[in-house]
Amino acid sequence: MTDVDHVVSPQADARTEWVARLEQLTEVAGYFLTLGPRHYAYFADEGTTLLVTFETLSNVMATPDQLPAVHDFAKKHGWSLLTIIADGETWFRDPAVYAFFDRQVDDCFFEDFDRVLFYGAGMGGYAACAYSVASPGAQVLALNPRATLDPAQTRWDTRSRRASRLDFTSRYGYAPDMLEGCDRATVIHDPQIDAEAMQAALFRAPYITRLSARHLGDGLEPHFAQMGVLSALVDQAMAGTLTPRSFAKLWRARRNYLPYLKTILDIAERGGHTRRERMICTSVVSRVRAPRFVKRLARLNEEADLD
Repeated sequence: MTDVDHVVSPQADARTEWVARLEQLTEVAGYFLTLGPRHYAYFADEGTTLLVTFETLSNVMATPDQLPAVHDFAKKHGWSLLTIIADGETWFRDPAVYAFFDRQVDDCFFEDFDRVLFYGAGMGGYAACAYSVASPGAQVLALNPRATLDPAQTRWDTRSRRASRLDFTSRYGYAPDMLEGCDRATVIHDPQIDAEAMQAALFRAPYITRLSARHLGDGLEPHFAQMGVLSALVDQAMAGTLTPRSFAKLWRARRNYLPYLKTILDIAERGGHTRRERMICTSVVSRVRAPRFVKRLARLNEEADLD
């Protein structure tokens, strides 16, 4: 064996230190577990309300304290937090993760809490729905979730080709079916994306509410955070008070959200809808500072004068 065989990469070194730090951090009230080769479970025991989230390791490591993104939010609310962390695009499809939730059921873990919310976005949105079955009566909030990536059912969704090779047919597999025991599930998606709309349509049951967030794409979570409504969404979902009406009030924040406004302006421009462009620009410049819209409105007015 050569000296090269003993070399440890900086990434592996950093991972080892991170694991040790989180084990120490949760030693008194909670735990930090390694679940197989590509998943971790972080639990902070803070109170009788539990937030269950699903995140990627890259996102966790990118935060200033290398903790789950919602850690401070949950702590501020006095909520306990259970976060399952995936190293890469695993879609949380791993027997080690199944076994972890099986143990929580056997230990009646979720019964210790007065309220439980499973929350996730994208890949995490799928997992929040799929694993909510472990906690009957839980609330669920899923942003841009997929029902499944099993090619036999969703061959039309080509956004995650590599993930479609994973097993979505065994335990905790088909997300809509796993929601059967929940109290209420809210699925928020962008219906302008065909595959997204078709995935959302698979979530159909009296206890599931589908809400539309048009023109924000398949990455709703950062948009909602920048709009300042993500916290309210999670709060309302936890309380079981998130409804189409309450969402509509939060969704009004898009009227001052420039990425959304730029998108609808671009759509109007590409479609040649000059009158709609003028209406959008006039509305925007009356409410927010937006140089692009000021310039566009001036050009539209000049063109109108020439006509």
